Amino acid sequence: MSKIAVLVPCYNEAPTIAKVVQDFRRELPEADIYVYDNNSTDGTAEAARSAGAITRQEPRQGKGNVVRSMFRDIEADVYLMVDGDDTYPAEDARRMVEMVLAGGCDMVVGDRLSTTYGEVNSRKWHSFGNKLVRWLINRIFHTNLQDIMSGYRAMSRLFVKHFPVQSEGFGIETEMTIHALDHRFAVSETPVDYRERIEGSTSKLNTFSDGLVVLTTITTLFRDIRPMAFFSFFAVLLALVSVIMVTPVYMEYLDTGLVPRFPTLIVAGFIMLVAILLWVCGIILTVIRAGHNKLYEMMLSGDSVPDAS
Repeated sequence: MSKIAVLVPCYNEAPTIAKVVQDFRRELPEADIYVYDNNSTDGTAEAARSAGAITRQEPRQGKGNVVRSMFRDIEADVYLMVDGDDTYPAEDARRMVEMVLAGGCDMVVGDRLSTTYGEVNSRKWHSFGNKLVRWLINRIFHTNLQDIMSGYRAMSRLFVKHFPVQSEGFGIETEMTIHALDHRFAVSETPVDYRERIEGSTSKLNTFSDGLVVLTTITTLFRDIRPMAFFSFFAVLLALVSVIMVTPVYMEYLDTGLVPRFPTLIVAGFIMLVAILLWVCGIILTVIRAGHNKLYEMMLSGDSVPDAS
């Protein structure tokens, strides 16, 4: 029998965590349910333990740190990650797990945005942020995913054990999606309902500060994953500035044979030099990146991670 692990990262979710554990125990009775408590002060760990979950502590604050520890510590054949706020229904869990166990998917994302998220989500800037991130990722990676930042995911052992977690906080879902797309893991989405938080349960996500973290994560990963496009963008921008600055100087030279504005010419030349250097950096990093990708694919093909059984 395949081993299933339900992963629940938590920070101050005492009002809901017991119900979450009970719901997923009902839908996946054979699964081990792990609740990682991230310095909660409201008795989250005790509530989860009383409901029958395996509880562990993660002292480093941030969801990314929790996920890093979960992925390193827990051995399973399929991993189902869900938030502890009872906004994701457990009734979809079996279907998501089976999509991974069938061998066709390395990551199944619970798509909220195509169902009830827009109806129950009262924080409109959250909806705007989700749409912006979705647009950016789909444009950069030429895909058509609907929910980039969903916290409800089923993942294969191959993906989990070869995912180098870099994010410390709420950028983790975006990082997981980008990593899966970049390394051509099989990603699929399935519609899931989304419920508003119950009274007494508060969101830990700050629309603007955590939104900035997500956008920074996208920019950083875009630089690392698509260095030619990233550095070429700035190289072209600087090259255009240089051309705009030098054009009147050149036209004056054609008319008079003189170059009276040497400072402008020098600055324009310096800017063009920086543009060329950025372009060369893009080429070098692209070659290095290609070599790393080959090594990563060889590692996946010769997977040395032992079976969970």
